[in-house]
Amino acid sequence: MALAIALLVGIAPARAANLQNVDLGKSATVWLAEDHTLPMVSFNISLPAGSAYDPAGKAGLAAFAGAMLDEGAGKLDSKAFKEALAGRAINLSARAERDHLVISVSSLKEHVPEAMRLLQMALLHPRFDAEAMTRVRTQIVQSLEQDQAEPPRVAARAFAGVFFGAHPYAHPTTGSIASIKAITAADLRAFAKSHWVTHGLKAAVAGDITLKEAQALLGKTFLPVPNKAVPPVPNIGRLGKPGVQIVAMDVPQPTATFGLPGIMRADPDFIPGYVANYILGGGGFSSRLTNEVRAKRGLTYGISTQLTAYDKAAVMEGNVATRANAVRQTVQGVKDTMAAFAKDGPTQAELDDAKTYLTGSFPLAFASNNGTAAQLGVFQRQNLDIGYVTRRNALIQAVTLEDVRRVARRLYDPARLTVVIAGTPSDGKPAPQRPRPPAPPEPNPPPSPTRPPATQPAQKPVDKPLTTTPGQMQRPNP
Repeated sequence: MALAIALLVGIAPARAANLQNVDLGKSATVWLAEDHTLPMVSFNISLPAGSAYDPAGKAGLAAFAGAMLDEGAGKLDSKAFKEALAGRAINLSARAERDHLVISVSSLKEHVPEAMRLLQMALLHPRFDAEAMTRVRTQIVQSLEQDQAEPPRVAARAFAGVFFGAHPYAHPTTGSIASIKAITAADLRAFAKSHWVTHGLKAAVAGDITLKEAQALLGKTFLPVPNKAVPPVPNIGRLGKPGVQIVAMDVPQPTATFGLPGIMRADPDFIPGYVANYILGGGGFSSRLTNEVRAKRGLTYGISTQLTAYDKAAVMEGNVATRANAVRQTVQGVKDTMAAFAKDGPTQAELDDAKTYLTGSFPLAFASNNGTAAQLGVFQRQNLDIGYVTRRNALIQAVTLEDVRRVARRLYDPARLTVVIAGTPSDGKPAPQRPRPPAPPEPNPPPSPTRPPATQPAQKPVDKPLTTTPGQMQRPNP
């Protein structure tokens, strides 16, 4: 087993270490991780078509459109299109994040041209047939109805509405039941026409394909797709609403989603902030919050945090579930732990352990073509350069105790903490308030809008998350 892991750690980075730029001659960013080990190729493609671009009153439009990507195109209805994919073992899926529509494609090398032909057809000539729309709409609505009974979902979605205020990030990525029911085929066609474009396209390719082949194939695929800019997402003013708000639910175990303004990806403090988050709440059973709130105070089975940067905002977000008569104690435990961490920072042992895990686990993201393409796609959407993959671990190793202490003082001010509780606390409960309509966080959304995992309040993040322990939020590699 140890030998297998050692081999994997050695092989996986090689898959992404010698990245090549693919020049499409358009406003696109395309990277290739060439690997001829297996006759397979994977693509991770991002378009500027996330939920932040939903028109007013049309929340969920981007997600609905993305869910329809494989539901028929050109002369092929939904059944025929899916048969064309299945007959060649082509995997094609799409999901809407806050800033992007992320499309994943994988197939055997011999079927890659057909996979790209079908993708091009779906982008240029989507059908949006009534039968397929009804079926997909029903799936989304049923998922939203089930979410209404799940405290983690209710808290996370309400938190986004409170935290992001009037910004498009606040509205539900998969919409509301009412907004999804109101979306028409004309709405879907208009959105696809205006946002399924190659201006700002990002693509990561991994597998059995050469630079010359990739350039020819992707050029043929995307050249006919319109290359026009979409209107930018507006900037955000103030983030967060310090204090506790409650969404009343008759459940035995309330769930709290809490958060603070985070650190943008281009900020030099992001990497120290990522390390700090791992120590505070991102490290599973080894984290400060788990030790203080779970192990010492016995208030929860799981608590976690993650640091997520979107195009226009960043958030340090966490979640915790506890019994109804311990909500106040749990929130106070979170604040106490944050305050202590901001005051004293980590120990050298905590920092060393964090570096060991964050650098040692990094190669696992590149253990397959799908994983490689997905992880590179994350880096592209974060506007990182192609050489970042080879620098990333050195940047983490260079983080010092003083770096983490400085960032902890910057980030973890409990007086600024926004808390949204789904449930009915019975221990000194604040007056219930009704937040604005909820929105699910996005760093790690599901491949379709049918059912995001109930234990993950974030979106976001993120594309190729690491395996997590129970109660731990998923973390894409930064």
